[in-house]
Amino acid sequence: MVLRTTDWPVAPAAGAAKGKTSPKRRNGAAAQAKKLGNLPEWKLGDLYEAPDAATLKADLAQSEQAADAMQARYAGKLAALLDGGKGGAELARAVREFEHLNDVLGRIVSYAGLLYAADTSDPKRQKFYGDIQEKITAISSKLLFFGLELNRLDDAALEAAMANSELGHFLPWIEDLRKEKPYQLDDKLEQLFHEKAVTARGAWDRLFNETMTSLRFSVDGEKLSLEPTLNRLLDQDGTKRRRASEALAKVFKENLRLFTLITNTLAKDKEISDRWRGFADVADARHLSNRVEKEVVDALVSSVRAAYPRISHRYYAMKAGWLGTKKLAHWDRNAPLPEEPQRVIGWDDARETVLRAYGDFSPRMAGIAGEFFAKGWIDAPVREGKSPGAFSHPTVPSAHPYILLNYQGKPRDVMTLAHELGHGVHQVLANKQGPLMAPTPLTLAETASVFGEMLTFRALLDQAPSKRERKAMLAAKVEDMINTVVRQIAFYSFERAVHTERREGELTSGRLGEIWMEMQRESLGPAIDLRSGYETFWAYIPHFIHSPFYVYAYAFGDCLVNSLYAVYEKAEKGFAERYLDMLAAGGTKHHSELLKPFGLDARDPEFWQRGLSVIDGLIDELETLES
Repeated sequence: MVLRTTDWPVAPAAGAAKGKTSPKRRNGAAAQAKKLGNLPEWKLGDLYEAPDAATLKADLAQSEQAADAMQARYAGKLAALLDGGKGGAELARAVREFEHLNDVLGRIVSYAGLLYAADTSDPKRQKFYGDIQEKITAISSKLLFFGLELNRLDDAALEAAMANSELGHFLPWIEDLRKEKPYQLDDKLEQLFHEKAVTARGAWDRLFNETMTSLRFSVDGEKLSLEPTLNRLLDQDGTKRRRASEALAKVFKENLRLFTLITNTLAKDKEISDRWRGFADVADARHLSNRVEKEVVDALVSSVRAAYPRISHRYYAMKAGWLGTKKLAHWDRNAPLPEEPQRVIGWDDARETVLRAYGDFSPRMAGIAGEFFAKGWIDAPVREGKSPGAFSHPTVPSAHPYILLNYQGKPRDVMTLAHELGHGVHQVLANKQGPLMAPTPLTLAETASVFGEMLTFRALLDQAPSKRERKAMLAAKVEDMINTVVRQIAFYSFERAVHTERREGELTSGRLGEIWMEMQRESLGPAIDLRSGYETFWAYIPHFIHSPFYVYAYAFGDCLVNSLYAVYEKAEKGFAERYLDMLAAGGTKHHSELLKPFGLDARDPEFWQRGLSVIDGLIDELETLES
């Protein structure tokens, strides 16, 4: 699953909690809904028709039987398959069985996860999701031996078998698997880690999710959930922005003890796992799963932090001047400019905008994206209990991805649609690699999404009817890039500090707030006034809980796409085909191989500077428009 979050609402939402609503507000909500048009809700029948579907029950039962059979047939015997005189043919057959079983298990857990995401407050869905997690964990624990035992095979014998049989098809997956060999434990310990995940990290993740969706924030007489409260930070009215920020701070503070406990517990849980596996640095496990070298990430982080003054500091000083002040309160950081059009963008317009931008680049890409609208693969409306933010869930290659949005008709919602459709197109193209090799490391998973945003932004910018609207669009794009690059590296720096300090003992709520404020001051600069209450805003970032150190992937993807788009602008025919081929590779190639056809290399020290210079250039253009 690819989730997306920043500390502005990626998919701004609106809507009040259930209860008494004034006629004026009801009429306003009805008028808003009319402007948005018919927002689609996904159809999960391509996975299963219902939680009690006979096909789901049959898949569960057959998967358990297949896992038992694989364990009986292959556990402790993989080495013998190589010595049986048939080279790698028998082992290739075993890998095919393992792959198929992974697809079925992935389909089941994807269905449960999507059903739960659509309404995390429904007790029936909560129970179904929890029960499925337990059952899938129990079945998959029987298959743990397979990867562990593969990694114990003799390297020379395995390489010879891959060179002379169908086993060679799985070379990328086996090579990736063997990179984890130095960090794997013995079979019993791996099984313990795996089975305990449901009552350890998985349980704390779920507690965070259900707590966050249950929170209500009192704003201007309404009880709002998280998404619509965050949406108020984008309101034209400064008073509404301030009240929303104060409501967020108040509720976060009231729940700070719980969020601090969750953060400390999960950081310790990760430290235990890292220590047993032998990871030295707090982020080494993430780098391994991303198939990216620590030196590459360190170069990215250093480049972005060095660019804070000329990017975020410079831009926010400019924005403060536009809004007639020397400093912006933190709740005004993403305030819309007076030049920004206030119309609500209906769903049909958003769809046509994105598909047109995609189609101008590649009709094939637009065709794939169009299927999401035509076949019910998108869930767009805001609903009570629905997961906040936006994501594209790949599910499994035998099915197709699903996209969750909280669409509210803002320009940033259109960019979020373009972003998630980029993920979706990538996932569809990569499906041909099969369940084991379709998944893409997070760093490259963000490439297609950010490229989709860039295509849409450039198409809209070319159509800007006036200098005034061009300025508003450029400013919005710069803010998105700052949120994607600068903010995510600040988040990564916060996580590094928290996890490093947690190795020495628990952090208090106050200490977490101090680290948060330190990283925000450094990244945002002197033109942003971080008022009282902002020290609690670390508490609701879900990536800190669900996917430690995920966030640098956004900055990686944005800078990579900036460089890639510069190549596209100068390229002759053939770029779109090479780009789609890159996406279709899924997880079969290292980032260096994927970027080579475009003349790019993330290991080059100048690579990140080229990406950051694109943001510089947009800010330069804004300065020119002001002169």
